[in-house]
Amino acid sequence: MAKIFTVKRLQGGHEPCPKRLPLWAIATAWLGATIAIAVLALIADWQSLVMILGSFGASCLLIFAYPASPFAQPRNVIGGHFVASLTGLIFMAVFGVTWWSLAIAVGTAIALMLLLRVPHPPAGSNPLIVMLGGVGWQFLLTPTLAGSVVLVLVAIAYNNMGKNLHNRPAYPRYWW
Repeated sequence: MAKIFTVKRLQGGHEPCPKRLPLWAIATAWLGATIAIAVLALIADWQSLVMILGSFGASCLLIFAYPASPFAQPRNVIGGHFVASLTGLIFMAVFGVTWWSLAIAVGTAIALMLLLRVPHPPAGSNPLIVMLGGVGWQFLLTPTLAGSVVLVLVAIAYNNMGKNLHNRPAYPRYWW
């Protein structure tokens, strides 16, 4: 029988750690994330709506620091958050909140995002947020759908400002 777990595998590969992003890229990501969350918070205050989802912070990391990543594209941000939140809501409605329903909801959300070609790693936490928060079906519209659309709109405006600032790639790379 093959060994499933060995100490040698824990030593990892022999690749060097990736280099740090240039300071301009870090500053650009910081400002983009700050603006995006500020816009969501301002809309929330102005309209008395919940517009911020905990996983949006991680979404900002992808769309402002790594805008060329497939995980940062609009279909993935919006579709991934929508599919994962919907999965959490369905599991909570059908099975309640138990250790096994939490686990299966996350696994199912990940499988559905992959199947539908909308994987967005931050959205993998949405079923947990939904189920542990005991939210209602309106959560699918605000903050999930409206918030992810606003994030993408801010990212489109911000990531395309200026004339090819620091050779940043065009955002988005693709829609569908």
